[in-house]
Amino acid sequence: MARGKERAWQRMLSGRRLDILDPSPLDVELSDIAHGLARVARWNGQTTGDYPFTVAQHSILVLELFRAVNRDADVRAQLYAVLHDAPEYVMGDIISPFKAAMGGNYKDVENRLLGAVYLRFSLPAVPAAAVQKQIKRADREAAYLEATHLSGFAPEEARKFFGEPSFPVFEFEPFEKLIRPWPTREAYDRFVEAVEQLSAAL
Repeated sequence: MARGKERAWQRMLSGRRLDILDPSPLDVELSDIAHGLARVARWNGQTTGDYPFTVAQHSILVLELFRAVNRDADVRAQLYAVLHDAPEYVMGDIISPFKAAMGGNYKDVENRLLGAVYLRFSLPAVPAAAVQKQIKRADREAAYLEATHLSGFAPEEARKFFGEPSFPVFEFEPFEKLIRPWPTREAYDRFVEAVEQLSAAL
C-alpha cells in the first residue's frame, strides 16, 4: 500500500509496535486485543447501565448466539466468531451509518488488520463464505438485542435495521448475563478465556 512517511504504527501495552496499515501477525497479542476491546464502547457509549457495553462483551454475545444457531459449528468457526471485531482494538467502534458515510479505504485497513489477527491465531486470513455469513447473522442478532435492551430502539425500528431475531430471548438461556454490561476487567477476562479455550482446542 502506497503511503507517505507518516507514522502508521501504534505502540501496544505488550511492547509490540503494530503497523496499522501493514500489520504483521507477529505483532498481534491477545492481551492487547482484550485490553482495547474491553475499553471500546458499542453504540458510541449511548447505552444504559453502570458500565459501557463494550466490544469485548459484544464479541462474547456474538459467540454465544453463533453457537446457539449453529450447534454443529467447529472450533475454527467459533474462533472466527469471537474475533470478528478484533480490529476495533486499534480502530475503535465506528457505528455503521458513519462507516458508510466515510467511504475511502477504511474497510481495506480493517480487513488487513482482521486477516493479521486471524493468522496470529492459526486461522486462514479469510474465513469461508458460509462461515462469514453465519457470523454476520449472529452479529446482526446481537445488534438487535443490544439496540432493544440497551440503546432505546423500539422492536419494530430494530427489526428494520437488523432484521427479525431467530428466536425469542427466553429460549436463549445465558441472555440476561450477556446483556448486562460488565465491568472492564470482567469483559477483558471473559474475552481472553474464550479465545484461549478455543485456541487450545484447535
